Amino acid sequence: MNLRLIAFYLPQFHPISENDMWWGKGFTEWTNVAKARPLFPGHHQPLVPADLGFYDLRLAETREAQARLASQYGIEAFCYYHYWFAGRRILERPFDEVLASSRPDFPFCLCWANQSWTGIWHGAPNKVLIEQTYPGADDHRRHFDFLVQAFRDRRYVRVEGKPLFVVYNPDELPEPIAATRLWRELALQAGLPGLFLVAEHPSPEWDPAKSGFDAAVTVRLPPRRATLDSWATWKNPMRKLRYRAADWRRLPTIHRYEDAIEHMIPGRVAGIESFPCVIPNWDNTPRSASNGMVLQGSTPEIFRRHLRRAIQRVAEAPKERRLVFVKSWNEWAEGNHLEPDQRYGHGYLEVIRDELGRA
Repeated sequence: MNLRLIAFYLPQFHPISENDMWWGKGFTEWTNVAKARPLFPGHHQPLVPADLGFYDLRLAETREAQARLASQYGIEAFCYYHYWFAGRRILERPFDEVLASSRPDFPFCLCWANQSWTGIWHGAPNKVLIEQTYPGADDHRRHFDFLVQAFRDRRYVRVEGKPLFVVYNPDELPEPIAATRLWRELALQAGLPGLFLVAEHPSPEWDPAKSGFDAAVTVRLPPRRATLDSWATWKNPMRKLRYRAADWRRLPTIHRYEDAIEHMIPGRVAGIESFPCVIPNWDNTPRSASNGMVLQGSTPEIFRRHLRRAIQRVAEAPKERRLVFVKSWNEWAEGNHLEPDQRYGHGYLEVIRDELGRA
């Protein structure tokens, strides 16, 4: 069926001066991962990487090993999170070196993670570290001048010849129609055949065309403990553990993974092009402790059902638009990764290889 599986990729695994200043010398995502502890019975923490170890993305050997592993199991490309704050870039080194060196020889695209950075990981959500702003057309032009270097690379992912670019939070763009129109014009001026613009959004009813995008990638996670109704909708299993009311405040939000995946791949909505996103696992308590959320009980075999549903969802799409996204390749502090760990090894990757072979 020629399914196209693209994994989001976090470039946070190397020290930078900003993180040194905010969180302490040498901070990376591994800092949170290594200090995590179980918060309730049956909670599997810490997560410990297997084959690739506690790597440093400044090393070309690490990036090559990641690409070999992904390619071996059928993943088409990495979608690197890219940070642009009105001309300021951050965590840029791994991708800049991939681009400059032409290594690894593995396809990629970019996702603009357009949101402010706050202290939410450390219990200080009102502390703004870097604010995401939108100065206007001149900034969009400067942004495109950087992006076009990547778009021209032979490894860049294309849909019907057009470079694929993802925007993480389209609702934050003040004038999305103007911004996307400008980017498309600049692409044509640069000699590209256009752009294939994808917006990440949780609602299957959201129409990307109304904001100037070609399609959406639907990323759906269950709600945090906002209301009893929302808990009931997602069948929160913690009600079954019979904790006293006072204990709830010390617990993260917990949903059964097996229940949650029933809601993650919505059906098609007429007139809206969207791509599913599979989530193999989720546990961001290494970052957020009791303010986090856990999808409890994920296994490779349960993930198999989730992936099959996503594959069925795109089976009738045109060949180049049979896209399924994975969140994510390596978001370890969200407990959200395909990279091998010491609990399941290559289990999730083997499911991907098996199911792509069946498709």
